[in-house]
Amino acid sequence: SIIDHTPAADSAYLSPMTHTRRHFIRNSAALAAAFSLNKTLEASLREERITLARAAANASPEALSRDEDFWAQVRQQFTVNPGIINLNNGGVCPQPKSVQEAHIRNYEFCNQGPSYWMWRILDQGREALRQKLARLAGCDPEELAINRNATEGLNTVIFGLNLKAGDEVVLSRYDYPNMINAWKQREKREGIKLVWVDLDLPITRASAAVEAYAAAITERTRVVHVTHVINWTGQVMPARAIADMAHARGCLVIVDGAHSFAHIAHQIPDTGADFYATSLHKWLLAPFGSGLLYIRKDKIQDVWALLSNDKPDGDNIRKFESLGTRSFASEMAISEAIDFHWMLGDERKQARLHYLKEYWTREVARLDGVRRYTSPDPAWSCAIANVGLEGWKATEIDAKLFEISKIHVVGIEWEQVSGIRVTPNVYTALKELDVLVESFAKIARMENPNR
Repeated sequence: SIIDHTPAADSAYLSPMTHTRRHFIRNSAALAAAFSLNKTLEASLREERITLARAAANASPEALSRDEDFWAQVRQQFTVNPGIINLNNGGVCPQPKSVQEAHIRNYEFCNQGPSYWMWRILDQGREALRQKLARLAGCDPEELAINRNATEGLNTVIFGLNLKAGDEVVLSRYDYPNMINAWKQREKREGIKLVWVDLDLPITRASAAVEAYAAAITERTRVVHVTHVINWTGQVMPARAIADMAHARGCLVIVDGAHSFAHIAHQIPDTGADFYATSLHKWLLAPFGSGLLYIRKDKIQDVWALLSNDKPDGDNIRKFESLGTRSFASEMAISEAIDFHWMLGDERKQARLHYLKEYWTREVARLDGVRRYTSPDPAWSCAIANVGLEGWKATEIDAKLFEISKIHVVGIEWEQVSGIRVTPNVYTALKELDVLVESFAKIARMENPNR
């Protein structure tokens, strides 16, 4: 008889064991090839990073901030989408290719045998990562918990502190909504009292901010909550000066560092905070859903664990990491983000971000009807800036910019702020900001069809 020897026909005569062996060999070869490609890509990315680091090392922050050739090479480290101009890095930042690659590689490892790779291999890397994050943050590793974002970290503290009915907490209406709502929940459920600070933005004198918080403190104040960089406008608050004043009056200090960590050059103890949390997927450029919580060592036992732990009132920072199964792959890729940040350097990165902010705001400010909600002074702002336009709602400007030039920003309508928040990043090209300025000028000349 005649037998069809095509692969499909052959398969009909193979035993299940033969099928399994061939499937295993074929998949193993594909996996080996993929890992070989990954290693080649890793080596290439590492070499590019070394080249950038050498170029950066010999330049002052000011000089490097204007070196477009250098920042064009940095841009190549990202997977920039040509279909939009992304100027909303204040919400969440993209990761460099090296961080993406580490995340994907770890994810593939986990899927080879989840319980083995996640719990016996990657989970064991948390202590080394804690040490590395502590060097970046300038604190004791025993003061850092690795979690998923600033909201989780700050909620841990807000709900974990021992407060009773009548105790007062000082905060601002420009704090982040998730934090405001957490405090309101404690107020509604337990009867603590919230005392609100009125801020007139932009602030350009530390004494004005300190005096505003000081005026709100009474003998019943237990906690002062400060946002280091206000997300609505990019206002940098004098966290250390406020913390020193609050400590002198016997208060605990919480600092929301969601927008300051790896954005403006500082280390956590510089803020004077007893408690500090941040989202690493913002300015550190780490994987989405990664963050850290800092609690001063002598304060750890004063905060109850938010999630269950065998010693919820103990003094071990790890009690705040009882999250159950998490994304170990993304967590371990944080290390690559730290390396990328160190390659750029705190001061060089801050100088570039401030330069980008000033590049576009200086031009837009010349237009009629423009209101700046953000100070141009580098002491009071960095990458984030907010501008409004007379006769236009913030959401209308936001929509019109995307319609005209596919520029992605965010319209802010919050308290006394009504403008668009624009947030470039280290991969942002000046020509993209030129498009922003031209498009904003075009809107300023238009008659608003909704009026």
